Amino acid sequence: MAINTFHRQFKRAAGLCPIQFQKQLRLLEARNLIAFEGYPVASAAYHVGYQSPSQFNREYSRFFGSSPARDTENIRRIESTRN
Repeated sequence: MAINTFHRQFKRAAGLCPIQFQKQLRLLEARNLIAFEGYPVASAAYHVGYQSPSQFNREYSRFFGSSPARDTENIRRIESTRN
């Protein structure tokens, strides 16, 4: 399969291009590591493949609408009200 065909088929199936899909998976995994596994933000960023914590923070904030620290605080607050 040609690369262009793959990208077109992937986008049709997933709704995102492969790179956007990968970025989304990495950010979701990092969010899980930070909020539920207790990883520091920089460690989670490196663990999911980011080489720059500042780039990770920008992309995280863009995707989730708040910084990793603020987002984690909100998630933990929500989780504590459920238990």
